[in-house]
Amino acid sequence: MERSKSGRLPLDGIRVVELSHMVMGPACGMILGDLGAEVIKVEPPKGDNTRHLLGAGAGFFRAYNKNKKSIALDLNERASREALLHLIDTADVFIENFRPGRMKELMLDYEALSARNPSLIYVSHKGFLNGPYEKRLALDEVVQMMGGLAYMTGPAGRPLRAGSSANDIMGGMFGAVGVLAALHERCSTGHGKEVHSALFENCVLLSAQHMQQFAVTGQPPAPMPERINAWAVYDVFALAGGHQMFIAATSDAQWKALCDIVGRQDLLDDVRLQSNNERVHARDWMIPTLAQTLAGHSPCLLASEFEAKSVPFANIARPEELFNDPHLKESGGLAKLELEDGSETEIPLLPLTFDGARLLPRAPLAAVGQHNEVVLGPLGYSAQQIKGMAGSPVLSSHDRTVEAG
Repeated sequence: MERSKSGRLPLDGIRVVELSHMVMGPACGMILGDLGAEVIKVEPPKGDNTRHLLGAGAGFFRAYNKNKKSIALDLNERASREALLHLIDTADVFIENFRPGRMKELMLDYEALSARNPSLIYVSHKGFLNGPYEKRLALDEVVQMMGGLAYMTGPAGRPLRAGSSANDIMGGMFGAVGVLAALHERCSTGHGKEVHSALFENCVLLSAQHMQQFAVTGQPPAPMPERINAWAVYDVFALAGGHQMFIAATSDAQWKALCDIVGRQDLLDDVRLQSNNERVHARDWMIPTLAQTLAGHSPCLLASEFEAKSVPFANIARPEELFNDPHLKESGGLAKLELEDGSETEIPLLPLTFDGARLLPRAPLAAVGQHNEVVLGPLGYSAQQIKGMAGSPVLSSHDRTVEAG
């Protein structure tokens, strides 16, 4: 693992206990872990459910759980719950993302834990912040529909969710931002803080620009496929061989460069196209004629000229193609992660550098309960006790009123 010039990672020495699943809570833990914190993920004996998802969820666990230790605890057992409390007593940060009221049922709510550990920073990831909706369950789709994002993404009458768990990931990121702010404040106060991050409010922030568009213009914003463009050229075009490329010209200099590259001096000279706003008004005829010209051009040659002359462009990539993206490969944006079975995959890193260094995986992806003895042994538990906490019948079964989630 490359570290900064000081030899330390930013969050070295910070211990995080993560009791979360799916994407939002794990994304928060991953960010803190990548930044150097010791993140201890608490899983049920069968493991986090995202280890076993199919289809669109098949990549969740490996994408959001690197740089973590794993302990398996059967929270139906009183001894396991007590061990978890003792572990949290040693922590700087506690992460959870369960349904509203669940932590209270487990006696793991902020009031209970802060009474034991006043310096603890407690971060909850929920569907909604406090208010009329706070008891509702939420999913990324739910808040995308509620928060205007799905309406803006799809064509009129056909709301579409974004093609990624955008709110879950950003919700975890904002949870991590809250943790970092609370850690900074704790340096002067000595006291922890309760932090809430929520999907709905996250999505509303994503829609803020469209809300303000309405406030400025007085006109409801149109869905993105039917929007009135702010820029005259800001479109996907078909090139030779049917290859698709997004091309933009957001300034007069970019418009001139585009016209020069594709040999359309006539468009550059046209008195109706002398400013961006004039070109916006002329889109109904200007874009089709530009598209006709572009259809005969080689994508490779265009890409080379666009890059040389600073015209924004992008080939339309699929996720599986990113494994071979030359920039990601050569810049170190992908790193090998060893999986639980000893195989490897390449995984995107946090989009950050510290003193020029990327934040790499520091250990293989943890197997379920791999670190039980490493984590619980120093708390005074014997190997037999630890085995029982992980779901073995060594300890007697009682008080079966709690689920791990």
